[in-house]
Amino acid sequence: MFEYEFMRNAFAAATVVAVVAGAVGYFLVLRSQTFAGHALAHVGFTGATGAVLIGVSPLWGLVLVTLAAGLGMGLLGDRLAERDVAIGLVLALSLGLGLLFLHFFTAYATQATALLFGNVLGVNRRTVWILLVLGAISLAFLATISRPLLFVSLQPELAEARGVSPRLYSVLFLAIVALTTAECAQIVGVLLVFALMVGPAAAALRWTHTVLSGVVLAAVLAVAEAWLGLTFAFYTDWPTSFWITALSVAIYLVACLRRSAAVHDPAASA
Repeated sequence: MFEYEFMRNAFAAATVVAVVAGAVGYFLVLRSQTFAGHALAHVGFTGATGAVLIGVSPLWGLVLVTLAAGLGMGLLGDRLAERDVAIGLVLALSLGLGLLFLHFFTAYATQATALLFGNVLGVNRRTVWILLVLGAISLAFLATISRPLLFVSLQPELAEARGVSPRLYSVLFLAIVALTTAECAQIVGVLLVFALMVGPAAAALRWTHTVLSGVVLAAVLAVAEAWLGLTFAFYTDWPTSFWITALSVAIYLVACLRRSAAVHDPAASA
């Protein structure tokens, strides 16, 4: 399998993206903002197709528009949760605009499929380096704001009373989520971002009791899902995105069943 350069590139890209997705996804689930990742992915599709329309790399269109949307969502703050209908309409409009952009360049239909469902096997070495740089930036910013972000996530009123702005850290965090979403779209596509960002993190939250162990486990699970997904895809010729998504759901279900068993059997959990 590793005799092929496209597989080596795929494993490298998937590893970078999975580590970032697991770490960022942990805070995303902890803050109950999983819908934000889904929303940003849809908006990013419009940016990517718009970039193709004007002759720019889809990756940069995805990154720039998703980042702008993440900053905007962060500025909305708590009001975002009260506008789910409006957000849903914006998501539908975003996909509609993306399809309209593709209508003018029907030759890019294959790229549209890759954007929607991912095409990690088509990642070249240059894209791997770009993902590595974006991933390093995302992790560096996340590490910088992790302590105050955790504070405002768990005790927003107390944090605000002590001069820590929940809105500021919401904006910064959603900017990080936006970059991570753009990276995940290269692997699983905009429609399946939940697979890497939410599944491993949700399972890790059920299996761990500290933030550090949760972040590490989420990253490990995401990497394992990515590696196994690529391996299964190579030997079965089924889509990589399918395998990664299926593994993500399976691991989360195992986490739910194990925790349910522990609740009903205190001796087992001890």
